[in-house]
Amino acid sequence: MVKLSVIVPFYNVQQYAPDTLKSLRANTREDFEFIFVDDCSTDETPDILARAERELPGVVHVRHQKNGGLATARNTGIDTARGEYLTFLDGDDWLAPDYFPRLLAAIEGLGCDFVRTDHVVCTAKARSIARVPQGRRGVVMDPRAAILPADRSTSVDYAYAWAGIYHRRLVDRGLLHFTDGLRTAEDRPWIWKLHREAESFATVGLLGVFYRRGVASSLTQIGDVRQLDFIRAFDQVIEETAADRDADKLLPKAVRTYCAIMAHHLGSIERFEPAVARKLRSLSSAALKRMPQDVLAEVMDSMDPQRASRLRRLRRRPTSARTVAA
Repeated sequence: MVKLSVIVPFYNVQQYAPDTLKSLRANTREDFEFIFVDDCSTDETPDILARAERELPGVVHVRHQKNGGLATARNTGIDTARGEYLTFLDGDDWLAPDYFPRLLAAIEGLGCDFVRTDHVVCTAKARSIARVPQGRRGVVMDPRAAILPADRSTSVDYAYAWAGIYHRRLVDRGLLHFTDGLRTAEDRPWIWKLHREAESFATVGLLGVFYRRGVASSLTQIGDVRQLDFIRAFDQVIEETAADRDADKLLPKAVRTYCAIMAHHLGSIERFEPAVARKLRSLSSAALKRMPQDVLAEVMDSMDPQRASRLRRLRRRPTSARTVAA
């Protein structure tokens, strides 16, 4: 019986994979499995994983024949997993020794659908702690109740899939898979779905995941067209939340978060190539027109003047029928 399945997608991380694998060796247990999903890497990552498969107990090695992105790689791992519980790790991050046994003990003790944890942010040699924006620790709560308030950072804004552990019943209920093909912001529809539809969760003050920030190959550092998938991701959040029984309460939070992310990208538009920057403006303008307009107006009135002005100008911009429907 596999107790825990650890899903680790890898894509062109030959520089960092050895640290990731070393930390997994310090987290092995006879009832743990490690599902390595190589998303069609073109560097030395496949060779590194092949060696690890021979040396690390419990490895299940899957290789994509075509690069599908992080969401698709995680879905492959979920479909392969046999564990009673599942968790994630990215191929360029690492763990503290014995972190997974402690994480497993936390969710088994609480008996809830999923548990969220804090993590350590690593930028070069600097370290800082990122905490789940939830004050109550070690207490089982209703995930839906943790979505609001709209004007504060809440659990749905802490969208890191690897900062937690999840019971298999979430897979059985169709709540753990990601939107296939999303190349960035894949965690956003996923965390909103969990908080709307799961029955119980908890937050624990357990540190053990080290998140490597500022990796040059990370999509968060690359201003190419794949970054624009945040629009597809948040369109899904808006659409699904609008169909929820509490849409009138939850939509202001969803729209506000969408607008904040959009304003962030527009505020740093110089990092995009000119053609991508034009597409960002066009797609953002169309997205603003698709949002519930009464909610959008209220959100903009509550935002800081600089961001609100930026979005209002974009909202007034003429948009082609093809772009609005995109």
